[in-house]
Amino acid sequence: MNVNYLTLSVFVILFAIFSFLGFYGARWRKGDLNKLSEWGLGGRRLGTLLVWFLLGADLFTAYSFIAVPAGIFASGSLYFFAIPYVAWGFGVALLTMPRLWNVSRNKGYITAADFVKDRFNSRSLAILVALTGVVAELPYIALQIVGMEAVLAVLLAGLGISSKIVTEISLILAFIVLAAFTFVSGLRGAALTGVFKDVLIWITVITVIVLVPIEIGGFSKAFSDLSTNFVAYHLTKVTGSKVPPAMETLPIKLAPAYFSLALGSSFALYLYPHAINGSLSSESEKKLVYSTSFLPMYGIGLALISLFGILVYAVPGALSLIAKTGNGALAVPALIACTMPCWFVGLAFLAIFVGGLVPASIMAIAVANLFVRNVIKEFKPDLPPYSEAKLAKWTSTIFKFLALGFVFVVPATYAIQLQLLGGIIVSQTLPAVFLGLYTDKLESKSLIAGWAAGIISGVGLEYYVNFIELHYGVFKTSLMTTPLGPLFIAIFALAINLTITLIGTAIAYSMGWRPKSKITQEEIIKTAQ
Repeated sequence: MNVNYLTLSVFVILFAIFSFLGFYGARWRKGDLNKLSEWGLGGRRLGTLLVWFLLGADLFTAYSFIAVPAGIFASGSLYFFAIPYVAWGFGVALLTMPRLWNVSRNKGYITAADFVKDRFNSRSLAILVALTGVVAELPYIALQIVGMEAVLAVLLAGLGISSKIVTEISLILAFIVLAAFTFVSGLRGAALTGVFKDVLIWITVITVIVLVPIEIGGFSKAFSDLSTNFVAYHLTKVTGSKVPPAMETLPIKLAPAYFSLALGSSFALYLYPHAINGSLSSESEKKLVYSTSFLPMYGIGLALISLFGILVYAVPGALSLIAKTGNGALAVPALIACTMPCWFVGLAFLAIFVGGLVPASIMAIAVANLFVRNVIKEFKPDLPPYSEAKLAKWTSTIFKFLALGFVFVVPATYAIQLQLLGGIIVSQTLPAVFLGLYTDKLESKSLIAGWAAGIISGVGLEYYVNFIELHYGVFKTSLMTTPLGPLFIAIFALAINLTITLIGTAIAYSMGWRPKSKITQEEIIKTAQ
């Protein structure tokens, strides 16, 4: 591996610059950070380029740059669902986020739960939406840490340090710095560090995707070596001596799983609080539309980095490291460490590492906004603005370290399964949030009943697949799909949710119920001044 103390020096120097930018955010575009809208939304003053960088940093995370190529390395074609998923996700964003931005600016909303409360005149529904977002974010932040651990594992291994305690101490120190500048700077610090992180990520992706194929002899060589090396180095049980066809070509039987994973994930993407939080920080509706329209460039970057999971088969040193550790998450760090100059390895590793820290900061801010604004304040409505902001700062700090402890306690395998559960859970807020932007003719109690049915069915199926089926071998299905067929659990649970919501609303109408929204449709589509 091309890892030495020069690699470590580059890593540390760049991390110091990252930290400086995080703290400098408090002085940049000054505002009263004792107000939640200033601390948690950057004063809603971020322009087109900054929102583009922020959303890119927000949605394309360390785990994205670790998990997708690792999935392709291990299982092949199915994991390319991430490519249409991000494309469709931006389409969903263009249909929903400008409307949510407009009504939020007009009404002074900080979160989606603020909107839900007035749209459906239901305090209970708003609290449920808020708590759903909080729960869904915990494993998402935890998985940023899993990606960061993969980078530290390769970096420390190259320096001859194999102690897990050193890795954990390094993560704790990084999170102390993150918690400190997030507390001080809020979303401004996340925006500045997001620009820094994205620049480094783009340098890494473009450099590796150009130079590594040249060095190894092209992608044809990588696919050829895949056929030779798959059985020898694969981390899972392989039956027979041939590469499974699904490594290169998606079998027809997996098409429903591929399509439903992409569709379900695209629905969930902009229901996560961090995506909504980033969108609401925009200075204007027009700038938000422009920023979102440019985001497919990140989809191109993800498509390129997905191919790292194939390139690694042509790099014997990287394969040996993966086989030695038994950790497929090391695919990208191992590939970079075995092919690039030592100084560049330091840059690339820092890019992936802060690619976890920046989203963790934004996610923790979004969770704090939800928990304080839509849970605590519902029970203490006289909470003054200063106390609201201060409580949010402490909540974001606690949540970061809660996620860090979650990773230390829960094995990475289960954390990954729980992240899928996070997507299933947050999808159940779609009727209240997304459909609420287009109609108020859904009855709040029916929405709550649909939410409950979706959560129970989704969590129940996930538990069945991961613990009953996996442990006892009742069926042979994917961990992400139902035992009834190759369909992403989120889609199945959402269908149950919508069915119950619509039936309940029809019954309510027949009994004389009529909408009592505090928001008119004109207020949603009217451009904020």
